[in-house]
Amino acid sequence: MEIWLRDGRRRASGRPDRDTVERDIAARATACHDRGVDAVLWIVLAIVLAIGEAFTATLLVIMFSAGALAAAGAAALGAPLLLQVIVFALVSGLSVGAVRPIIIRHARSALESGDTPFGVEALEGSRGVVLEEVDADRGMIKIDGELWQARSFDGNEKYLPGERVRVLHVRGATAIVWRDDLPNL
Repeated sequence: MEIWLRDGRRRASGRPDRDTVERDIAARATACHDRGVDAVLWIVLAIVLAIGEAFTATLLVIMFSAGALAAAGAAALGAPLLLQVIVFALVSGLSVGAVRPIIIRHARSALESGDTPFGVEALEGSRGVVLEEVDADRGMIKIDGELWQARSFDGNEKYLPGERVRVLHVRGATAIVWRDDLPNL
């Protein structure tokens, strides 16, 4: 029986030798490896890390997700695995070191950062007048002409209509208040 090998040589025996078989398998294996597989694996890792960030809310894991996306780009361009890992490490490190502090700084409240508070943060420390009795369960106050639901800070305290209160903080659409003992400042 005559056999033609992949490299064009002809063999007279019925079975190819072991070296020829191994070379044929190795040649087919490298031909089957698609460079896009690396990029897809990096993208899957980026998605998994982004989902993980949803459970941590620390803005740290998402930076590694950005690194994985950069590595996916390197893989799509045909970079070897070592270069892909280096790109992942560099982009992740730069993101954590440079981008995350900026995001964290902007995520702080105005009171923490020293900026002028606005929205419900501006109400904290404001004075109000009780319109309906305020206790642990219900109540209504007027702050700068606006009506707000209110609850007493200490569930045992009750504030009667006409009393002055100070807003300690706002929880949702409800002002948490305490008796205003301070003079008019």
